[in-house]
Order: sequence, then structure tokens, then C-alpha cells
Amino acid sequence: MFMSWVQMLLFVSLLSPTSVQSEIRHYSFTVVLKNTTRLCATKPIVTVNGKFPGPTLYAREDDNVFVNVTNLIKDNVTIHWHGVRQLRTGWSDGPAYITQCPIQPGRSYLYNFTLTGQRGTLLWHAHIAWLRSTMHGAIVILPKKGVPYPFPKPDKQKVIVLGEWWKSDTEAVINEALQTGLAPNVSDAHTINGHTGPVPNCSYRGAYNLHVENGKTYLLRVINAALNDELFFKIAGHDLTVVEVDAAYTKPFKTDTLFLGPGQTTTALLTTDSGIGKYVIAISPFMDTVVSVDTFTGTGYLIYNNTLPSIPTTVTTMPPVNATWKTLVFAESLRSLNSKQYPANVPLTVDHSLLFTIGVGIDPCATCSNGSRAVAAINNITFDMPTIAILEAHYYGIKGVFTDDFPGKPLMPYDYTGVQPTNLQTMHGTRVYRLAYNSTVELVIQGNSMLAPESHPTHLHGFNFFAVGRGLGNFNPAKDPKKYNLVDPVERNTISVPTAGWTAIRFRADNPGVWFFHCHLEVHTTWGLKMAFLVENGKGPNESVVPPPRDLPQC
Repeated sequence: MFMSWVQMLLFVSLLSPTSVQSEIRHYSFTVVLKNTTRLCATKPIVTVNGKFPGPTLYAREDDNVFVNVTNLIKDNVTIHWHGVRQLRTGWSDGPAYITQCPIQPGRSYLYNFTLTGQRGTLLWHAHIAWLRSTMHGAIVILPKKGVPYPFPKPDKQKVIVLGEWWKSDTEAVINEALQTGLAPNVSDAHTINGHTGPVPNCSYRGAYNLHVENGKTYLLRVINAALNDELFFKIAGHDLTVVEVDAAYTKPFKTDTLFLGPGQTTTALLTTDSGIGKYVIAISPFMDTVVSVDTFTGTGYLIYNNTLPSIPTTVTTMPPVNATWKTLVFAESLRSLNSKQYPANVPLTVDHSLLFTIGVGIDPCATCSNGSRAVAAINNITFDMPTIAILEAHYYGIKGVFTDDFPGKPLMPYDYTGVQPTNLQTMHGTRVYRLAYNSTVELVIQGNSMLAPESHPTHLHGFNFFAVGRGLGNFNPAKDPKKYNLVDPVERNTISVPTAGWTAIRFRADNPGVWFFHCHLEVHTTWGLKMAFLVENGKGPNESVVPPPRDLPQC
């Protein structure tokens, strides 16, 4: 039985033990086309409220957030609040056909969620087709009133959203790729807060300018909203002190380069002590295999107040595109804060021990130009998108939408990073893996070498997890767990699996519902590198999925 929104609001307020301190935040997002010029060419792009990047959503820990999304374009849309736990409110998670049917043209949907126990930097983005290329923005979750940061209080805060730009319409790019069966074209440039900086063979000079005062501390909230590129981020002449990733505090560490996969966020302190001047801000891609990548370096500028135009700009050298060592050093430097106030509650016992191999393959395709098409898979299963949302099918007991037989290990083990099987064809299905409420999970994500090994940033909806181990080559279940960090591993919602390597994560299934797990390279998601966990309801009154809202979109 559906609840009214008044009943739902009262219900949510009763759920939150801190409802007296929390507030209700209201936002209105209207999805519209906006003619936008970059790279000396103009095209209509999909935006929220006509902005690229879209508006920043501000709230505090434990606030209840209402976002009314109205779709005024010809395409179906959804929005995913990337990294928001969505405790019991999977109806507001956003991935199309997983937790909701999309919002149809001319329709609206009210997303309703509470930011329970979270503080830091996250992002929102479209979660259907390739619309998130321009339909994305920041989420800033401030601490509760009166609660200080666990690091020196900054003087100012800045949001920096990294992205990609295509001269072509991105929907046309992926549709052409699906018709031919080949990989899609890479982007034409990288952007910092929507601007590329100077580009060759074009008079466009638009760049993001970060104006600063000398002797101040700035909290930079850096977000990788790109579709397909993992990115390095540097500011010439300045180091950065990382204090939080994916809205989870970390032990502070200093670095000259940030590394972020798509969907990841990094919050860092910048001290403006390098002297009056103009300094390049640069982003460049990481790719340590033979896969094509957009090698354009996006640029902006950090400019001190009172800098004269005659002062030369200080430049920087970016890591090589294949600087694997740089990514590994950054990953190994990340540790949970693990303080009394912000403990690292790593599951020490495991109920489900899973091994997921991830990579690409080749399937026959009678309609493709060369008779085959590139696909991607987990445990050799390419995910087929349903036509009814899985959460809705689960909630109402609708048969025939999905099966709960996703394998916890590869059905046919092989040398995952060595000599590959000659048959590159995958199986297909809409399969989920079922978890009992509050059970604990260890998931080893194993990259394979099918066609080409590649770094995969993978995202789990509905949970934070702890990255307890990582390595190159094949995971060794007898030796590698002995080297796990179970004390202060980094807590994230998106993690990069190294090329021809593995990453081990642990989490507690304390959030009932259906939760998407997929590679956050959009090309791989499109090709089928995705699955879902179905977490059953628990026994207590606060351990079940809340009823769906009355305005839940219909397929």
C-alpha cells in the first residue's frame, strides 16, 4: 500500500534518532537542453537547470533531502546520488531499471533520502544511457552543526568537478558503437568545472580560474565526473593534503598529485604559500594498456590576488599516461582515519566469500557491421537490462524479471591474468546475488586479461566498503589474505581494480533492497559489466525497505 508524502515524511523523521538536529533540504532539478560552446563548436547538451556542471547540492549529516526532478527533454532520465547510502530508501537510488523505471518526458519524480552518518564530498549524475556526460554535479555534506572537521578548519571551500567533452552528441557516439560492435570514440577534451582551457587549433580560451589569497587554507572538493577516464590532478607549485575520499575521512597525507577514477571524490587541503603568481591546474588521463584514451590535458589556473598580468604562469609536468606506479602509491597512501569518533568498523568475520572476475569479451552479432560486438562481463556473465525495475519486481514478487543465481565464483576457473581462453563469448542473464540482512561479505574483484587487461573503477550502490587488500596478477586465497589491512583500510564506494590485478573489499549487508554493482567506466557498464546484490529484509521494524512512493515512475 502506497504512503502519502506527508506519511512518508513523518515516517522518515521517526526513523532518524537525530531528527531534532537535522533539517529538511528542498531542491528543484529541471532537466533541459542548453546550447553550449566548447572547442569552437556549439551543440545542445543535457543539463540540470541549464548548468554544466549542474548545481551543487548542499546539506548536513543526517539531513533529509527532497529533490524534485522534472524531465523536459525527449529522453528518459534518472538521477543517481552517487555514494549516498540510501538506507532503506532504494527507490531514490536512481539507476534505471534497477531501482526505478526512468522519468519519462514531461514527468516528475521526487527523490527522498536521508544522509545518515555521512559527511564529505559526493556527486550526483544521470544513470541512464550516456546522459551523465553533461548531467552531473557535486554533493557537499557538511558536518552537523557544532561538530568540527577532524583536520584544521579551512578558510574557504571550493568544488572542482572534472569531466570530459565530446564534439559529437554522446548518445550518437554510443549508439554508433553498439551498431558497429566496436569501441566508441573517445572524448575530445577534458574539463575542469566545465571548461577545457586553451586547446590547439581553436581560439577558445575559456578556463576555470581559482582565485586565492596568500597565506590561506582552502578545502578543495575534487570530483571525477568523467564517463570513461581515470584522471590525474595537479596544481603547479603546490602540494595537497588529502583528508577525505568518497565522504569518508582519511589519515591526512601530502601529495603533489591526486588520482581519481570516474565516480570517486577526493577532498584535500591547499595552503596558498607559494608566492604571488599564476599557476596551472591540470588534469590528464591514466591508461596503462593498449586501449585508446583521450590524451588531452585539461587546464585551469590558480591565481593569487594582486598577480600582475606580466608575471609568467608556472606550469607543471603531468605523470605519463601509463604511470601505474603513481596510481599504486596514491592508493597505498589512503587509510581510514579510524579515530574514536570515526572508527573503521571492518567486518572481521565473513559470511560470503566471493570472487568476481571482470573484463571484456566478444559475442556474435548478426546486426553488427563485422558480425560481432564487444561485451563486458562479471564471472563471464553479461548483464541484460530488464524492462521492469528489479527492486519493484522484488518488492511486489513479480516473476520473470530476474533470477537470484548469480555465481559467487567463476563457473570455469582459469588463469585470469595469464593465457586466456580461446572462446571469448560470454553468457547473458539478469541475475542477482542474494544476501541475508546483516550478513558480511568479502568480495575479491579480479581483473582478467581478456583482449586487453585494463584498470576498472568499480562502484557499489547502497554501501560503503573497506578496501582490505590489492595486488597484481591472480589473487592467491592461501597467501594474499594474510596481508590484508583489517585495522585502518580506506573506506570507499568506488575502487579501482588494477590492470591485470585484484582488489579485495569487505562490507556488511545492513541495507535491504537491490543494489547495483558495476564498472564506472560507462563504456563497460553499457557493454554489460554489471550485476546487482539483493539484500533481504531483516526481522526488526527498521530493517525493511520502505514502501514505494506514490509518484514512482512506471515503465
